[in-house]
Parts: sequence; C-alpha cells; structure tokens
Amino acid sequence: MDYENANDIFITINAFNKFHGIKPFKIGSILKLVKEPENNYDCEAIAVELRYAGKSGYVANSVNTVIKGTMSGGRVYDKILDEDYAQVKFISNDSVIAKVLTSEEIDEFRKDPDNDLNFL
Repeated sequence: MDYENANDIFITINAFNKFHGIKPFKIGSILKLVKEPENNYDCEAIAVELRYAGKSGYVANSVNTVIKGTMSGGRVYDKILDEDYAQVKFISNDSVIAKVLTSEEIDEFRKDPDNDLNFL
C-alpha cells in the first residue's frame, strides 16, 4: 500500500454500533459513501454502505470521534461526489479508517467484475 501521496484522503468510520457492529468491516473492503443532506442530526452526514450489509456506519464528523490524521465528514463533504467510494485500510476495536478512492482507483476496481464496487 502506498501512503506517500499527500493528496490521499483518509476518513474515520464510526456509529457502526447502530447497525451491524464492526464485524462486517474487513481490511480491503470497498465502502460506498452516500451524502445525506436531509439527515436530522448532521446536514453534512455521509453514510457508509457495505455490499452484503447495506448501511453500516457514518463518516465521523466530531472532534471526539475523528482519529488524528483522518478528515472529518465536514471536511470531506465537498471533496466527494454525492455517492463515492472508499477502501478500508485499518481496523481497531472501535474505529475503521478508510481511504477515499480516486477516480483512477475506482476505474481499476470496476475492471474486476466480482469486485464489491460493482455491486454497491
């Protein structure tokens, strides 16, 4: 894995305890990021979906939940499309860190017909 690109965007995923817990997340999993502008709690909410689990969490958007070195949902909101993709890079007991995929990376993943990105 190449983490030398200063333009890489890393995000913290949390709130998975409201859905299926941390268990569905695996290193390398593809995540669909979906903006939720109508969310009652956060107008910059970004939901996280997994292929087999559906909605599974949110991009962290609080100083108390964003891991250092990652961007908050508010900072990422205007940098991503209404629906975009990320890939899980790290998992701890209570957090998931993912890298937002570039359009080139998305195109590469789409070439594999079995890749989760093609089913989200």
